[in-house]
Amino acid sequence: MTRWLAGMWASACLCAAFAVSTVAAPAAEGGARPGAFVARIELQGPIGPAAAEYVDDSLQRAARDGASAVIVQLDTPGGLSDAMRQIIASLLAAKQPVLGYVAPAGARAASAGTYILYACPIAAMAPATHLGAATPVQVGGDNPLPSSNAPAPSGSTNKPVVDAEALKVLNDAVASLRSLAQLNGRNADWAEQAIRGAATLTAEEALQKHVIDLIAPDTRTLLENTNGRHVRVNGVEMVLHLGGLPVRDYPPNWRTRFLGIVTHPTLAYLLLMAGIYGLVLEAFHPGVLLPGVAGAICLLIGLYALQLLPVNYAGLALMVLGIGLVLTEALVPSVGAIGLGGVVAFVIGSIMLFNTGVPGYAVNLGVIGGMAFVGVVALVLLLRLVARARRARPFQGNDQLLLSTGVLLEAVDAGCEGWARIGGEQWRVRCESSLPIGARVRVVGRDGMLLRVISA
Repeated sequence: MTRWLAGMWASACLCAAFAVSTVAAPAAEGGARPGAFVARIELQGPIGPAAAEYVDDSLQRAARDGASAVIVQLDTPGGLSDAMRQIIASLLAAKQPVLGYVAPAGARAASAGTYILYACPIAAMAPATHLGAATPVQVGGDNPLPSSNAPAPSGSTNKPVVDAEALKVLNDAVASLRSLAQLNGRNADWAEQAIRGAATLTAEEALQKHVIDLIAPDTRTLLENTNGRHVRVNGVEMVLHLGGLPVRDYPPNWRTRFLGIVTHPTLAYLLLMAGIYGLVLEAFHPGVLLPGVAGAICLLIGLYALQLLPVNYAGLALMVLGIGLVLTEALVPSVGAIGLGGVVAFVIGSIMLFNTGVPGYAVNLGVIGGMAFVGVVALVLLLRLVARARRARPFQGNDQLLLSTGVLLEAVDAGCEGWARIGGEQWRVRCESSLPIGARVRVVGRDGMLLRVISA
């Protein structure tokens, strides 16, 4: 009996030990629950409408899938302010903790990327990365906005003249980034320096100045080092337990990829040109259909891309004027002044079309040069054809007949008449020498409806 009680006691102890170890294991792993994971969104390249849609869609999908947190991995030179603000709004409204992570080594979070990193409750960087240079650029301008504390010229007692609109944009950007820094408890003074002075920091410098929360060489280390950190998500304080959780990537869907392709400035420019030239070809050759249909599709897609991009409408107007002048040269030939002016207007408008100060949003100059070269070649060929037409001898009526040749339809004796086919028509002809049937003849004169011919 005693032996039986001892066995029961040992079995109970083993069961208890097993239960305790089973419960303690997840606790040791940072409170990970079965099926938990971390979603990862990769923002690479310029920040534009496609990137904003991608982030918002991915955050919603991650929330529906039950992600414990979201990593926004950044490697961007910056981009459009409207798209950046949409991304920040999506991050602030996220239902899960968001970890901003500048990675891999060599990546950057410049300009708009700095704002996005500041908007994340946790900010991290991989070694050999950098951030900053967040000075906004005016759409339609080539230079950064002026600083309100820019030094006055030497020898001058007056304050530097600053454009009021530019200063409002600058101060708005400063207030926006400072508010994000205060929201997440980071260095707000350096945030202002990044805007007013385009300051930049390496990962180590950013950690020392409390611009970021930690440095992590990879995603696994990032998740391990966030264990036990307190963050606020939608006003609710949370403690992170992410160590050991798997990472699930959320790549962009087909719509986002398509939007990213068509909103590339160079491709949007080419689509616009293809659309215009397709419609022009259809107008000159009605009934061909293919150029008109393809041109209409390209033009609509190009216009859709233009309304999403920072377009300078003066440049667009110059492009349309240039194409119109080249077409006018084709319809009303001049000495080339109209066509040359059209090419110049087209090139200047192409350069002005997109704001070159926004990182990643400028048309490749090689493409513009190629289009200008094609326009010049077409203009030269057109001028040559016009010059040749002006030097050509009139070719109608009797003049046309005198240059025509034909074939005798019957044998003709000297001084007699017969029939010949000339210019696709049958004519009564007279020849001064005898010629056999099928002989080739040339018209040398005309007497009413009778042609005088000789052997050709």
